[in-house]
Amino acid sequence: MSITRDAVEAFLFHEADLLDELRIEDWLALWTPECCYWVPCNDRDADSTDPERQVSIIYDDRARLEDRVYRLMSSAAHSQRPRSRMRRVVGNLRFELREGEVHTRSNFVLAELRRGRQEIWSGVSQHRLLPDGDSFRIKAKTVLLTQSDMAIDNLTFLL
Repeated sequence: MSITRDAVEAFLFHEADLLDELRIEDWLALWTPECCYWVPCNDRDADSTDPERQVSIIYDDRARLEDRVYRLMSSAAHSQRPRSRMRRVVGNLRFELREGEVHTRSNFVLAELRRGRQEIWSGVSQHRLLPDGDSFRIKAKTVLLTQSDMAIDNLTFLL
């Protein structure tokens, strides 16, 4: 596989589309068995923090991510009744190859509408991608929310 900007960008756009369309099980299939999904609870760069030693908004391995998806898809997810309607924009992509992985950094803006109330979420997503055939698999995703140090009302969807 040729690792190009177009290929990396297409993958990140595909991931965003799956989340916006609530195709969460298809989104889960993008992840490797040994994965990490992390949303730190601070406004610092994730490279300078340790999820094992600080408070996190989300810090999931594969099993916890599967549980999160199962709950979101079940009728027991009362905090997502009705479900959030979302649209995200991904941009300002930067990436580099490091030891067989593709490390990305991109900005996002996410509009969420639920029960007549709109929230705007923004931040930086950092992915560690593994080439897989003509696409990629997600080994790790870190979401640095712009508003991570503010009170967050209902973050029961996936960023």
